[in-house]
Amino acid sequence: MDFLAEARTVIDAGPVCDSCLGRVFADRSFGLSNADRGEGVRTAVALADDEPYEAVAPADCWVCDGECDRFEEWADRAVAAVQTVEFDTYQVGTRTPPLIEENDRLLREDAGLDPDAGELFKSNFNREVGKRIGRQTDTEVDFGRPDIQFTLDLANDRVDSQINSAFVYGRYRKLGRDIPQTEWPCRKCHGSGRRRGEPCDHCDGEGYLYPESVEQLTAPVVEEAMEGTDATFHGAGREDVDAKMLGTGRPFVIEVEEPHRRRVDTDELEADINAFADGKVEVEGLRLAGYELVERVKELDASKTYRAAVEFDADVSESALVDAISEIDGATIEQETPQRVDHRRASKTRTREVLSASAEHEDARHATVDIHGEGGLYIKELISSDDGRTEPSLAGILGVDATVTALDVLAVEGTEEPFEREEFFIDSDEDDT
Repeated sequence: MDFLAEARTVIDAGPVCDSCLGRVFADRSFGLSNADRGEGVRTAVALADDEPYEAVAPADCWVCDGECDRFEEWADRAVAAVQTVEFDTYQVGTRTPPLIEENDRLLREDAGLDPDAGELFKSNFNREVGKRIGRQTDTEVDFGRPDIQFTLDLANDRVDSQINSAFVYGRYRKLGRDIPQTEWPCRKCHGSGRRRGEPCDHCDGEGYLYPESVEQLTAPVVEEAMEGTDATFHGAGREDVDAKMLGTGRPFVIEVEEPHRRRVDTDELEADINAFADGKVEVEGLRLAGYELVERVKELDASKTYRAAVEFDADVSESALVDAISEIDGATIEQETPQRVDHRRASKTRTREVLSASAEHEDARHATVDIHGEGGLYIKELISSDDGRTEPSLAGILGVDATVTALDVLAVEGTEEPFEREEFFIDSDEDDT
């Protein structure tokens, strides 16, 4: 069957509007809307048959039942649904009523065409409404992860909008001890602060084992600035609760759910967080980021540099310390899961490398030890031996008990491909808003 014969069959099957007619032949020509294409097809058939041209209004179309006349209306409703939301990218999806889907199939079947010929109703509807949304809001379509996902529910005459999360990247320094990275709910009362009708004696009724965390000192500020509904802190690993995080800081991403603002001034946000944290935590290098950065930060294969204040239970000479630390320097360490964490982590033996090690002898009972090690190396156990669960260890080599009395993380550096690349970040220039 030639093109004109196919077109006649579609037209003769019942009143069909130009948009639905043009969709069937969308793969036969390019650069036209389906409505313009349908008008051209109808004109070609009328001229070939020397018959009057008869246009069909969408309201009379048996295929779309008038929906192809409502593109502008649906776009207006979508824009109105998010009028208080700031966004740069969007995507449109359509829930097509079963009757229209069936009509779309029959339209091709009656003409003897392939079921996938041309363009389906849903694709056309997404594009036509999407174009109008873009023009009204000066935003762009994003088929990956847009700021907003619109769903046009035709059967229920409803517009649903999903506001996707926004992300802020930075590095934090933790300047105080006994501050966990994220909220630490009491495991006895599960964060409620009460047990058996009484204040929980494990957390003194607070619901948390620690009153503050890096997350609690940073994420609420970002959530408020972006006018979101919740915020989650994602860190590139975590230091011990009693360890400071100094030096270059630790990479993190804060994810804000349902943000109504995205184009925040990150310099101002950085200052607000640091003022709110009041010297306990400070952040730097804040940048607006894409969602891809969350997994990269969480999966960062990082080496870390530590400084440990060490106390011995017997006298250790400077020369003995130098000899012992030289054995640690560059050593391959085998560590069973430490006793202090084996209640929440699977028991296994890990192998990690000490990339470098040095020590400063303070006096016979005290030293400062610097360790640069692979990610996952337990520093406290590298010093103490953890009752022989870490081999070799400083305590084991010296033959004395050794305890870390203070631990600082000085640097967290990626050993794989750097993730701090421009492609993962979003321009936050306020002059463009």
